[in-house]
Amino acid sequence: MSTPPPPPSFLDNLLGRIGEALQPPPWLVEEAQRRMVLTLNHVLMQEPEAQARLKRQAGRLVEGRWRAFTVRLRATPAGLLELAAAGAAPDLTLTLAEDSPWSLAQSALRGDKPPVRIAGDVQLAAEVQWLVDHVRWDIEEDLSRLFGDAPAHAIGQALRRMGQALRQFAGAASRRPAAPDSSSGGPGGPGA
Repeated sequence: MSTPPPPPSFLDNLLGRIGEALQPPPWLVEEAQRRMVLTLNHVLMQEPEAQARLKRQAGRLVEGRWRAFTVRLRATPAGLLELAAAGAAPDLTLTLAEDSPWSLAQSALRGDKPPVRIAGDVQLAAEVQWLVDHVRWDIEEDLSRLFGDAPAHAIGQALRRMGQALRQFAGAASRRPAAPDSSSGGPGGPGA
């Protein structure tokens, strides 16, 4: 017997309303997607095995969805990614099943993967899963090219400490007991 999902929190409702009211203009969404593709390709160019796997999937289209946002990425013959135009049917659709930005942020800080609904080609899904599991951005290496090894190492350590502190905070916040319900007969409740 499964329990029903908890009711949306105040923060989830607030973020949802803000998100609905502040839809970014299409040009901003497109520019953000272009920047994302540039970043992904930068990371992929540092991983020959990832590029080889993407070369085998050249022309295949993956569509990612979350709430009202959609991004469509096509694998190129060079083993990189490009934005794909709307119209062609995706070979694989990945939909983030969690609507709450707050819950997604908490999961990310804990290091958990978000729940995803997958529809489409199984082999392409396996390749995408391999990429997610094995490709990592070595930000410290990129920073060392800009600032030198010692400053990059110091920045990397600071980022790791901040990430660890955020994960600990998110873990502690998710383990806190809920406030007692005044109707449960607890202290100050009707049975007191």
